[in-house]
Amino acid sequence: MAALLEPYGDGERLCVARLVLGEPLLEYLTRYGRPIRYAYVPAAWTVAAYQTVFALEPGSAEMPSAGRPFSTPLVTELAARGVIVAPLTLHCGVSSPERDEPPYPERYRVPVTTARLVNAVREWGGRVIAAGTTVVRALETVAAPDGAVAPGAGWTGLVVTPERGLRAVDGLLTGWHMPESSHLQMLEAAAGPELLERSYRAARDHGYLFHEFGDAHLILP
Repeated sequence: MAALLEPYGDGERLCVARLVLGEPLLEYLTRYGRPIRYAYVPAAWTVAAYQTVFALEPGSAEMPSAGRPFSTPLVTELAARGVIVAPLTLHCGVSSPERDEPPYPERYRVPVTTARLVNAVREWGGRVIAAGTTVVRALETVAAPDGAVAPGAGWTGLVVTPERGLRAVDGLLTGWHMPESSHLQMLEAAAGPELLERSYRAARDHGYLFHEFGDAHLILP
């Protein structure tokens, strides 16, 4: 049984609910839950199709799609070429349909080892590249004005805008977000309006696909 108590946040799409179940919540969701599916995805996909190679625990409402192009062999090759991969957690909230509204608060965790590694890379003049807007949000939440990163965990309501800018992240790999998406503010903070406009124009001209099971692009300003 589910009792809908009140709207969640300032939106109209989500509600706070009280569930009375005969089994643990995750077992119930595994049995009856279905992944969020965008209108342009023609058929239902299994939950396994939404998992990235970095996934360790359940918690996201939607797929962190920027991580989906990575495979185990690709991560191995990147490591062999000297690319360091550091883990963090941010459980993605509901972003669809994106209607120019700020993202919901999301749970995150930046481990001590990851914070130390990010700081070390910045100290030796390397670049910190985030695999997705979720990684940007988590790192920027625990970043000081000078870019130093501290370990932390909790809920973040941070919205990265061009006015705020990026402190800890030098570039990011991300999907092609819809024009109404608040994520575009974050991309503009990384790339600037001119580069972002040119890249989106090129993507449209070449038939790249938006979001989720679409294509990705690397922003290195």
